[in-house]
Amino acid sequence: MSFAVALSRVSGLVREMVMSRLFGSTMPFDAFRIGFQIPNLTRDLFAEGALSSAFVPAFTESLHNKGREDAARLANLVATTLILVVGLICAVGAIYSTQLVNLAAPGFRNTPGKSALAAHLTSIMFPFLLLVALAAQAMGILNALRQFAIPALSSTCFNIGSVIVGLIAGVWLGPRLGITSIEGMAWGVLAGGAMQLGFQIPALVKAGFVFRPTFDFSDPGLRHILIMMGPAILGNAATQINVLVNSNIASELIDPVRGPNGSVSWLNYAFRFMQLPLGLFGVAIASATLPAVSRSAASENWEEFRRTLSRSLGLVFLLTIPSSAGLVLVGRAMIGAIYEGGKFDSYDTQQTGLALSCFAAGLTGYSALKVLSPAFYALKDSRTPMLVSLGSVIVNYALARTMVDVFHLGHAGLAVSTSGIALFSAVTLFLLMRKRMGGLYGRLLWTSLSKALAATLAMGIVVWLIVRAMGGMPFLAQLGAAIPAGAIVFYFAARALGVDELTMATDAMAGPLKRRLPFLRGKL
Repeated sequence: MSFAVALSRVSGLVREMVMSRLFGSTMPFDAFRIGFQIPNLTRDLFAEGALSSAFVPAFTESLHNKGREDAARLANLVATTLILVVGLICAVGAIYSTQLVNLAAPGFRNTPGKSALAAHLTSIMFPFLLLVALAAQAMGILNALRQFAIPALSSTCFNIGSVIVGLIAGVWLGPRLGITSIEGMAWGVLAGGAMQLGFQIPALVKAGFVFRPTFDFSDPGLRHILIMMGPAILGNAATQINVLVNSNIASELIDPVRGPNGSVSWLNYAFRFMQLPLGLFGVAIASATLPAVSRSAASENWEEFRRTLSRSLGLVFLLTIPSSAGLVLVGRAMIGAIYEGGKFDSYDTQQTGLALSCFAAGLTGYSALKVLSPAFYALKDSRTPMLVSLGSVIVNYALARTMVDVFHLGHAGLAVSTSGIALFSAVTLFLLMRKRMGGLYGRLLWTSLSKALAATLAMGIVVWLIVRAMGGMPFLAQLGAAIPAGAIVFYFAARALGVDELTMATDAMAGPLKRRLPFLRGKL
């Protein structure tokens, strides 16, 4: 699954690289980012966030206790409800796109045409929400059936499809059809969403899950999911409010070089870049963990629940702490190697690299949240994550304003506040889960954390020395020397320290190879 997610994130970086070459940090791309962010935030609210957290445990319980036929009926009920409800939300969102843009980015009104363009792009891309909501449900079904690769690869279909269709519609056919390049990329987003859903349909059909419109709003399973989604939506709404607050502030920032343009784009490029380790480790571990803890909760095997959750968090520490350090140390070189060119110049590289370093500080928090929040839903507790998320709104606003207004850190300050909120929320949820479960192998987790930090320190010293010595060389040369050296040092340092999760990680990666290549058994 990590390989599939890695492929998805790499293809996502290719997509962002195309966008950076075409648009840089210009006004049209700022408008595109807000236009895409609005349905994308709503997606997190109704689809991949609340829906997945509520649907997967209920579907897994139905499959485990009642059988495949009842589980299939529940899946059809949820899909029918999604089409009706989310379809209506898409229609309303497209109609009121101007008001939504003014709410998300009021500073755009100070630049002629920027707000109008963002509203137009929002209206084009809003139906993406319905497509990705259905894709998220399909992913939940397949994950519950222990099929992880195809759902993880579906995001690659979105990235590839959105770029290809966007370039065809905007660059090749655009002049003939009267479509601008940025409009073409908006239509590409819709095509990519359709491909993300379509890629999973054959696997669903093969597993015996064929969609049939089903109407029974009194069904206990559906009502339970909707009840669980209520607090989940409120909890995710808090996260989206935090994003909107930061976008709102970013839209009003005046950069000394770029003026009112740039801040929104720099934050987006940096956060998109961080999606690679977040997806590779945090999302992959969380997606594999949720069905497992849901089965443990359904069978009331609490020892297995604690052990699975603890192991998942240990893996998060092992894989994300060195990733955070790596992004801080070589992030600027990564940004320059991938994005710089065309309309994306060295100043954009510098500012995006700065934002990436600040985002990287919260990578472990982001990833731990991906594991911890769904674990509460597996326990049929949606209230706790909701309250923690709502509390984060106050902390985020105070922190963001302090970073920008008091310390004058500009867009970097917004990245710092985002990381701070992720760490705050992860620590809070962990402490609450530990109290509820009567412990989570705390000593073992503390040992794993300490060893990961020690191995990262050794890696960081080596990488810092290499980057400092090669500071004037091309970005690719710096990366080609620093990344392999850092990975080797970290691996052997972790091995020397006896990190248990290292064996888990290497076995997970080597297992598929040994199954497919028998001659490697005993050698990996």
